[in-house]
Amino acid sequence: MKKVIIAILVVVALAGIIGFSVAAKKRDGNLTEVTVAKAERADLTSKVTASGRIEAQRKVDLSSHVMGQIVNLAVREGDTVKKGDFLLQIDKAQLAANTASSAAAVQALLSDRDAARANLSDAQRNLDRAQKNYSERIIPAAELDRSRALVEAATANVAAAERRIEQAKASLAGAQDTLSKTTIHAPMAGIVTRLPVEEGEVAVIGTMNNPGTVLLTISDMSVVEAVIEVDETDMPAVKLAQKAKVTIDAYPNKTFEGVVTEVGSSPISRTGVATGQEAIKFEVKIQVLNPPDAVRPGFSCSADIITGARPKALAIPIQSLVVREKEGTKKEEEGVYTLDKDLKVKFVPVTTGITGETQIEIAGVGEGTQIVTGPFRALREIKDGQKIKIQKEKTEAEKAKEKEAKG
Repeated sequence: MKKVIIAILVVVALAGIIGFSVAAKKRDGNLTEVTVAKAERADLTSKVTASGRIEAQRKVDLSSHVMGQIVNLAVREGDTVKKGDFLLQIDKAQLAANTASSAAAVQALLSDRDAARANLSDAQRNLDRAQKNYSERIIPAAELDRSRALVEAATANVAAAERRIEQAKASLAGAQDTLSKTTIHAPMAGIVTRLPVEEGEVAVIGTMNNPGTVLLTISDMSVVEAVIEVDETDMPAVKLAQKAKVTIDAYPNKTFEGVVTEVGSSPISRTGVATGQEAIKFEVKIQVLNPPDAVRPGFSCSADIITGARPKALAIPIQSLVVREKEGTKKEEEGVYTLDKDLKVKFVPVTTGITGETQIEIAGVGEGTQIVTGPFRALREIKDGQKIKIQKEKTEAEKAKEKEAKG
C-alpha cells in the first residue's frame, strides 16, 4: 500500500512538472520574438552615392557658320588631333566668287577716288587763277564764287569716295571671314569623340529655333570628370573639394580616386522647365584623378562622395532606430528599445550623428547596451515594460536551406 501511494505521488509530481513546463512554453510562445545587438564602437563613414556618365572637362562641339556641302573630311572618330590641324572643308566656290567680287569693287572705288582727287586738284587750280584774275579786276565776283563752289563739290566727292571705299573694304573683310569659315581647323588638342557627319552631306547653319549641324566634337581627355545626378535630399551634404570613389562600368572591380569640383545650384530639367512631377536632382562634377588611358566620354559610372567620417563612434544598426510620437504631445522623437536583465524593453530617446552604410552614430545609451534591432513589425508594436523573447540565431545551414526554399 505504501508503494502504491509513493507511485501516485511521483506521477502527480511529474504531471505538475510537465504541466508547468507546458504552461511556461505556452506563455513564452506568446512573447514577441526580436533580434538584438549591442551598442558598440565603430569607424563610420557617411557618403552620398549617385550615378552618371564620364565626360571630358574640356570639350568643344564644332558647328558650321556657313551652309554648304562637305567636300573633304580629313578625320575619323577616335583620331587624335593637335590645335590648328585641318579637319574638314565645306564647298567654297560661291563664297570665293563673292570675295573676288568684293575685292574688285574695292579696286573700282579706289579708281573713283583717284578721279575725284584729280577733279579736286583741277578745281583748286581754277580757283587760284580766279582769285588772281579777280584781284586784277579781270573777272567778276560771281565767277570767283563759282570756282569756290566747284572746289567744295570736288572735296565732298573725294570724302564720299573715301567712305565708299571703307564700306567696300568692310564688305570684303566680311566676305573673306565667311570664306575662311568653310575650312575647319581644330581649336584645341584632343580626341575626335563624335563625328555625326559624312563627306558629301550638307552642313546647315543654326537659327533661333533650329540648331545648326554639329560637325564633330573634340574632347581633351587629359582631365576627365564624372558628371553625376544627386538627389535633392543628399545635396546639403555635398561640398566642393570632398573626396570621392568613382567606379566605371567599363572597368569592373576597379575604383578611381576623385574630388568634387563643381556642385550644381539649379535642378536638372529634362524638358527645360522643372516641374513638380519629376524627381528633383542636381548635377555634381567629380574630377577623376587617375583615369584609365582608354576612357571615353559617355561611359556609365557611379560615385561615392565621402561627406563625413567619425572614428570609433558609438553606433547601432540603422534599422534599430525608432521614431515615435512623444507621450502627451504631437511631436516625434527618435530613440531605441533597450533590454534589461529580465528581457523587458524600455524606450530610450537618443540623438543621432553621422550615418554609415549599416550603422548610425548615437548618444543617449551606454556602450554595450543591448538594443532591439528588429524585426520592423516588432519595433512598431512593442511597448515599454513588455517582456520579449530573443530570436534564436539561425545556423548557416538553416540560412542556406531557407534561401534555397525561397529561390
